[in-house]
Amino acid sequence: MAPPETKLILCPINLRHAELDYSEYEEAVAMAKRRGARLILMTVSPEFERNLNIRDVDGYWKEEMAKFLKSHPAEGVELETVVRKGSTHREIVRLAKERKVDVIVMKSANPKVQDYLLGTTASHVVAYAPCSVYVVRSYPHT
Repeated sequence: MAPPETKLILCPINLRHAELDYSEYEEAVAMAKRRGARLILMTVSPEFERNLNIRDVDGYWKEEMAKFLKSHPAEGVELETVVRKGSTHREIVRLAKERKVDVIVMKSANPKVQDYLLGTTASHVVAYAPCSVYVVRSYPHT
């Protein structure tokens, strides 16, 4: 029996930590190229933004996503961006169900958390996602 075809990949990224690497995004782009799949790049903003100087939260994160893509282009991949508001792990699973995603490619944890294999977001997504989840291990930079 052949494995199911991958047509749509979801890659959630955290744009709040510019100093972190985006190895999950790089892996998702490479996977999309290899499999001829489309890619959804998403970010999730909290319900209540901590920085009270942001007046248009949705516009702000859409702009941040555009900046990210300008500096990290996904050449040769059909890409869509999504900005959601709410609980990160719930929004990832919700979008995967809504769009019938084939694979989620995400980071395992904040690199500063060394004592756990998976962070709480990745653990929830692995447990509740309706599809395969490819977890890219995050290592602290030394």
